Amino acid sequence: MFVFIARFFLMLALAFGLSGGAQAQQKPNPMAPPNEFVQQIADQVLAALKSDAAARAGDIKRINQIVDEMILPYINFEKTTRLAAGRNWRDATAEQKTDLSNAFRGTLSRTYSGAFTRVSDATSIKTLPFRGDANANDVVVKSQVTQHANSQPFSLDYRLEKTPQGWKVYDINVENVWLIENYRNQFTQQINQNGIDGLIAALNKRAQ
Repeated sequence: MFVFIARFFLMLALAFGLSGGAQAQQKPNPMAPPNEFVQQIADQVLAALKSDAAARAGDIKRINQIVDEMILPYINFEKTTRLAAGRNWRDATAEQKTDLSNAFRGTLSRTYSGAFTRVSDATSIKTLPFRGDANANDVVVKSQVTQHANSQPFSLDYRLEKTPQGWKVYDINVENVWLIENYRNQFTQQINQNGIDGLIAALNKRAQ
């Protein structure tokens, strides 16, 4: 299980990481076709990780800054949290919904920040040709990630929705396990035991 989690958040880091070394490049265009948008992010990921000395050295403060400022704008955390919470979302107050979204955001941000240290110079990511409906508002983009020069690639799928601001990612599939599905089981168990406030407290503690 630990190996899966480590690999899961490595893929997240690859999918969304941007840093100072990549800022000189053109920013990803959320209005572009979804597979191009994802590839633009991926290209900046690798450029950043291979050129930013602080990130390569495992400077968590720097990595957290990268995540908070340059990654999160591309993710719809409210939708991710709502779907992960499932039917329990309807029972939450407006304040609890806000607190839960913020807590989950912090948990994922801090967790996959650590995955930057697992990326090597040989790591690469390539989106596959888009096979869906280009006019759809909800799509899946497939990609393959190679961590080492002689290793077999891993499959990594992104689920995106079209918003007025362009495409945003709200779910990711690593090795046939969707992030939302994985967390929904954990959320349900925690809520059944300690309620929504208990889940919020647990997520905030995990993010520390």
